[in-house]
Amino acid sequence: MRKNVGGLDKGLRIAAGIGLLALGAFGPLGWWGLIGIVPLATGFMGNCPAYSLLGLNTCALTRPSA
Repeated sequence: MRKNVGGLDKGLRIAAGIGLLALGAFGPLGWWGLIGIVPLATGFMGNCPAYSLLGLNTCALTRPSA
């Protein structure tokens, strides 16, 4: 898998994932908070399947040179 998630994007995904999981565990989301696993996993892996389908890339190291 090629990396397509850059540094800032990774940080935001990890923060959002932790936030959603916390809201699920301690707040109003309940079981819906488990959706936080998705951004957390894509942030740690550095690859987003949706980005691959859409042809997006926020990772500066793997951008094709023009």
